[in-house]
Amino acid sequence: MARLDVNRSGEMEVFVKVVEQAGFSAAARAFRMTPSAVSKLVSRLETRLGARLVNRSTRRLQLTPEGLAFHEHAVRLLADLDEAERSVAGSEAPRGHLRVNANVPFGTLYLAPALGDFLARYPGISLDVVLTDKVVDLMEERMDVAVRAGPLKSSQLVARKLGETRQVIVAAPAYLDRMGLPQRPADLDQHNRIGFCYLRQIEGWPLKGEREGERLTFRPEGNAMASDGEALRHLVLGGVGMARFGMFHVAADIAAGRLVPVLEDFNPGDLEPTHAVYLGQGGHMPARVRAYLDFLVAEVAPRFVAAGNADPRTLARRAPR
Repeated sequence: MARLDVNRSGEMEVFVKVVEQAGFSAAARAFRMTPSAVSKLVSRLETRLGARLVNRSTRRLQLTPEGLAFHEHAVRLLADLDEAERSVAGSEAPRGHLRVNANVPFGTLYLAPALGDFLARYPGISLDVVLTDKVVDLMEERMDVAVRAGPLKSSQLVARKLGETRQVIVAAPAYLDRMGLPQRPADLDQHNRIGFCYLRQIEGWPLKGEREGERLTFRPEGNAMASDGEALRHLVLGGVGMARFGMFHVAADIAAGRLVPVLEDFNPGDLEPTHAVYLGQGGHMPARVRAYLDFLVAEVAPRFVAAGNADPRTLARRAPR
């Protein structure tokens, strides 16, 4: 039986804030406490649990395996407690601060344009949006939700699928006028293939060969590389070279005639999934996170899927000449 003089929910709240703020001092400022008081509270919690939750010997906050497990349960329990209090008080509107991350193309083309509607629908939520094509650690960067492209690695993150997108090699008309349109995969050896300046799960461009069942891979080895998809797209639009993109990213450019699909007869038709990932378990999450995920699925994902699964040759035939 729990002792009545132990404020377990208060201890959990402080511990969760220490993790969210990545330190005792920042958590202390949030609660208007001294860092030593926060540290003593966490120490008292560790003593009561009989387990070390935080390693204090490193410069940055580092949770132990027990700390990771306790944090996950504490977030879930505090979310349930908040929801219970809101239901009794008659206020179901999600509130609080939300930090979200997305890759630059998805964030620029689909997420950011829709956020005005999201904030108008949920005026009690404030929002930080961070766009980067590099994978971020949600706990370290204090992110609530991240949108990630490509196959997911096994982790403690929970994922909600937003859809899939075709892949397409494209070039600007000016580049093709100068260098010629490739007719077969081997012609790519004569072209400036540009890509990303960081490691990706799929480093090359997979293509079908001219022989039945043949599979080829061409690595981007051109004279320019980019740190994110939007920068790469602008290099291609400028006629620097050709690159491979998700269709969701370049569908509008193909439809407008700004980009031309290349070697579609040899496109293997592989699809790249995109997921929203978050910490926690299924139905146990803060209301603000659930509202954002539902908004992504209902309002953003359909436009992403429609563009991502468009036929590039059909779009190209409709493009103005």
